[in-house]
Amino acid sequence: MSERRVEWKVGLFIFVCLAVLAGLVILFSKGFSPLRQSYTLKLRTTNVGFIIPGAGVREAGVPVGSVERVALEPDGKSVVIYLRILAQCRIHRDAKFIIEQIGFLGDQFISIVPQLNVGPILQDGDEITCEEPFNLQEVARSSVGLIRRVDQTVEKLDRAVSRVDQILLAEPNLVNTTNAIANLRLLSERAFTTVDNFERLVITNVIPVSTVVSNLAHFSVELSLLSDDLRTLVETNKPSVTSAVKNIEQAAASVDMLLTDLQAGKGLAGFLLKDEQTKEQMAALMNNLVTLSSNLNKYGLLYKPKRPRDREPYPRVGGRQP
Repeated sequence: MSERRVEWKVGLFIFVCLAVLAGLVILFSKGFSPLRQSYTLKLRTTNVGFIIPGAGVREAGVPVGSVERVALEPDGKSVVIYLRILAQCRIHRDAKFIIEQIGFLGDQFISIVPQLNVGPILQDGDEITCEEPFNLQEVARSSVGLIRRVDQTVEKLDRAVSRVDQILLAEPNLVNTTNAIANLRLLSERAFTTVDNFERLVITNVIPVSTVVSNLAHFSVELSLLSDDLRTLVETNKPSVTSAVKNIEQAAASVDMLLTDLQAGKGLAGFLLKDEQTKEQMAALMNNLVTLSSNLNKYGLLYKPKRPRDREPYPRVGGRQP
């Protein structure tokens, strides 16, 4: 066998091996063959985690494409992920794009979660928003802060329990609490006895209480009848009552006029009240009448006062007067 023919065979074998190797790489990688029709989608997010070019894209767990490249925006605030999606995969705009992870420490991939499929179909070059991946380190940092706050809370609770132990569970307070419980027990027993006595009182006085209630009911009925009679009496005698009220008003007006005339000195009575001499004579007459009535009461009607006798002077005997 010639040396040239051996070289051709070796070269052909190497080429076949390389082709098989490339096919295996494409088959077992997260990408797909560039010969298949596809379209590009752009995902915008603030953090891509550990997504790298070649990462898989799965819809409902089925591979439908791969990550072509990842580019950071010039402003440095967002990242754009370019996806290559198979042409036969129709994705609606209301679908969610989430960066997920295989297992706890596995590789990350793009997960497409269909929703109601009511939006338009995504076309080549469309841009949509992608949710940030679950960041275990951020969770750990948050957990550290949470644990620190929990430690502070536990410390505060420990101090509060210590104060409660020192204040509420002190020996004097325990003694007072025991006494209070004993007093409450005694009070409850007395209350139970009082209720029992009241119950006995009610039971033993059922008949009198019933009688009183019936009497009250009868009295209320009679009071209602009396009110009806009074209402009827007032309604039937309303003209008479009105006339009597008018007469009283007229009499009051007459008395008012009479008092006005007396104060003004009109008439005999007014003259007697206003004239000073008449007042004095009336006062003397009243005094004489009082004296006469007193004498009549003391000496009788036929009493006549005796006239006093003039006494003769006694003769002087021995120069002395008896």
